[in-house]
Amino acid sequence: MAGFSFRAVDVAGVPSRGEIEAASKAQVSEQLRQRGLIVLDVSERREAFRLESIFQRFKSVKLRNLSVFSRQFATLIAAGMPMLRSLNTLEEQTDDEMLKGAIAGVRDDIEAGSSVTAAMERHPGVFDSLYRSMVNAGEGAGRLEEALDRIAHQLEKLDALRRQVKSAMTYPAVVIVLAILVMTLVVGLIVPVFIGIFEELEADYPGSGAELPWMTQITVAASNVVTGSWYILLGGLAAGSYGFLRWKKTERGRHRWDRIKLRIPRIGDIVQKVALARWSRTFAGTVSSGVPILQAISISGETAGNAVIEEAMEDVYTSVKRGGSISAPMKAHSVFPPMVTHMTSVGEDSGQLETMLEKIADFYEAEVDAKVKALTAILEPLMICFVGGIVGFIVISMYMPMFELYDKIR
Repeated sequence: MAGFSFRAVDVAGVPSRGEIEAASKAQVSEQLRQRGLIVLDVSERREAFRLESIFQRFKSVKLRNLSVFSRQFATLIAAGMPMLRSLNTLEEQTDDEMLKGAIAGVRDDIEAGSSVTAAMERHPGVFDSLYRSMVNAGEGAGRLEEALDRIAHQLEKLDALRRQVKSAMTYPAVVIVLAILVMTLVVGLIVPVFIGIFEELEADYPGSGAELPWMTQITVAASNVVTGSWYILLGGLAAGSYGFLRWKKTERGRHRWDRIKLRIPRIGDIVQKVALARWSRTFAGTVSSGVPILQAISISGETAGNAVIEEAMEDVYTSVKRGGSISAPMKAHSVFPPMVTHMTSVGEDSGQLETMLEKIADFYEAEVDAKVKALTAILEPLMICFVGGIVGFIVISMYMPMFELYDKIR
């Protein structure tokens, strides 16, 4: 049983508010109808603070699971299955607990009289603004199954792009983490052994040792920090990471960081292409679904994943709102290559904007694939050289004093 708040009116139009304990919103609506009330709104009462709510904030539904749900939902509706029965079937088949709960909530809201779009608006963590806008356009046109099919296609493409970049970056990330762990262990466990040997040799042969070489001094200093001040090091890293994340979440920090990413050699090119692929794919999907052009422009900017493109789309929004074109203000922003603005202009003039945006998305998705593979091929030897250089530096720095001391003893 859960608590629900309701708003209703009686046959005379007198408003009524209250709370009811029930198993679902449908039961609340039925109880109110039995009282002779006309239901206006039923919403689940917020529960008290729970530890589960903290972890829930870090959860998200995978794009793959959401695309499968959208595809199956479209198939069931096209087959003529009733809406509530379709949602009940999808809820039983879904393994993702967060998505399962959202489907159950949508089903209860629809059973209580809400539209599909309004029901999904109560679950923004699962159904984002892009998803809801495309559903709203399809529902308004009476072509919900077509809209859901487009959404599934859109999510599949975005998921493929994300997995493509993620899989390519997994190997370098694993190598870097392992290299840091190995170097930390070497500096923290092995170097102190050599330091003890140096001290014993100096004690056995007083006055025979000279000042340690600068390479050895650097390694010894690093070892002292790792072994003696590790808590300060970890605290500084944690504080720095927390401060960076807080700064990046601010409006100014997000814009600044997105601009910095675009300027990083080689990596910036990939970041730009990924953002352009997401932007064009989203823009094409919203236009094809019948979403109003101004709303489509706004959504495509917000979901591109880069604040620079979002700023550019704000200028496009202003231009279109005043009766201007889409491509003209895009030319003033360097984040859009000439090819993108040219193809967008051709799409506007020919009435095939959706087709041109799809071609742009296909082109940049292929470009991302090629660029990521090339970057990975370059990173592998660079990381090997870097790790080998650090290990070699440590080994040489540890043996140099021993060789010098041996020469002096002879």
